[in-house]
Amino acid sequence: MKRILLVEDNPDLIYGLRNNLEIEGYDVSVAEDGPGGVQAAREMQPDLVILDLMLPGMDGYRVLRAIRDGGSAVPVLILTARGEEADKVRGFRLGADDYVTKPFGVLELLARVEALLRRASAPAASGGAATERFGDVDVDVPSRLVRRRGEEVALAPKEFDLLLALLRRRGAVVSRLELMKEVWGYRAAVVSRTVDTHVSELRRKLEDDPARPRHLLTVRKAGYRLQP
Repeated sequence: MKRILLVEDNPDLIYGLRNNLEIEGYDVSVAEDGPGGVQAAREMQPDLVILDLMLPGMDGYRVLRAIRDGGSAVPVLILTARGEEADKVRGFRLGADDYVTKPFGVLELLARVEALLRRASAPAASGGAATERFGDVDVDVPSRLVRRRGEEVALAPKEFDLLLALLRRRGAVVSRLELMKEVWGYRAAVVSRTVDTHVSELRRKLEDDPARPRHLLTVRKAGYRLQP
């Protein structure tokens, strides 16, 4: 049984989400403030964290940072009333895997939870090179380490998965829908800028001039491709 940690302080939302998640067969634990969320994440080692941003004691961004700084790669789904792109970008930079804005549909949330858990438990793809390279960037696939000019670059889990998906295409164009399906597990049409945001973050970390990328290229009306 997959274990989910719900870090949320709204009693009504806790009740509804917990019931729906338990009906789906998940073991759900709840933390109602930021410090409790950090402690629970460390002690119970959940398979997934659903994290609100507006929390007493410590906001969700600080909780997320503490989880990632502790070395955990657990999938984190941010659940918040904040829908501004800047808030989403900040969450992704800190290592969030997905983002749902309130109000939301329960079926959509459950689908995203299922997709994140499926992706996290999928065996690593075989048949590719252990080390990939483009420009001055080296990607150690088994250890999930990325180095640029010999210096390690910290990537969020989904940023690494996206980079690997592009690398494995060997320069071929990949649509946003394909990337959403492969990296996030979604089959529905893209309704957010999740892929675009993650590509922007990869450019910021790996390109000399993110505004004029040499490697992570946009193909207008088609998607993205990685130029070695």
